[in-house]
Amino acid sequence: MAATHSNMMPLGTIAPDFELLDTVISSNKSLQELKGGKGTVVLFMCNHCPYVMHVKDQLIDIAKSYAPKGIQTIAISSNEIEHYPQDAPDKMKELMAQWGRPFAAYLYDESQEVAKAYQAACTPDIYLFDADLACVYRGRLDGSTPKNDVLSTGEDLRNALDCLLAGKPIGEEQIPSVGCNIKWKQA
Repeated sequence: MAATHSNMMPLGTIAPDFELLDTVISSNKSLQELKGGKGTVVLFMCNHCPYVMHVKDQLIDIAKSYAPKGIQTIAISSNEIEHYPQDAPDKMKELMAQWGRPFAAYLYDESQEVAKAYQAACTPDIYLFDADLACVYRGRLDGSTPKNDVLSTGEDLRNALDCLLAGKPIGEEQIPSVGCNIKWKQA
């Protein structure tokens, strides 16, 4: 479990468009179809990452709590599955059934082009975009990791979401997320 930090996409970057397989319904969905009316969280995650599993309750609660407020959460797995079969689309579908389908979609980025476009590096890697799909937050969920005793509250992302919804500025001092590296395909 090597710790990898976010690359921190520049604030103001427009969310790269995509159309990927929604593993729950077995058909493709685009960013334009899934985005929220007031904002969109794009969450790079995977099934087996201990960092993701450590904060899963907060990820689920945030997605469910903010959806009625106009914020959609889109989860994406970009891990290669030859060496990590637990991250395959059928396993992604099973995980969403276990979690109660909290996200607008759990998408599979087989080509890994979407992860590259977002400069994603780790799981979880979290991006918040406003109604115009401009990046207003990228960074950690909170200070909790499997390696410390900090309680996971989701406070960093929740603060950014609350500021966005209230029309208040989100501070530019944002702390990178940390997690397992995305499992890239070997060339």
